[in-house]
Amino acid sequence: MELKKLVESIATLLVDSPEDVNVTQVNGETIIVLELRVAKSDLGKVIGKNGQTAHSMRILLSGIAMKNHKKVVLEIIE
Repeated sequence: MELKKLVESIATLLVDSPEDVNVTQVNGETIIVLELRVAKSDLGKVIGKNGQTAHSMRILLSGIAMKNHKKVVLEIIE
């Protein structure tokens, strides 16, 4: 599964304004940067209590990317 689509799917299920979910993927040689943008009112939902939701997404992405010998960075942008 494409990492960008995975992040979009997860974020869309978490937020109240799924139409405002936008994920940008930048591929490097050894790193993939995913920038997640959501409505300002939904930031707390994708970050989660004490950052647990964002941390869980990052762990999932890292596990998938490790298979391809890459590193993934998920940035949640306001």
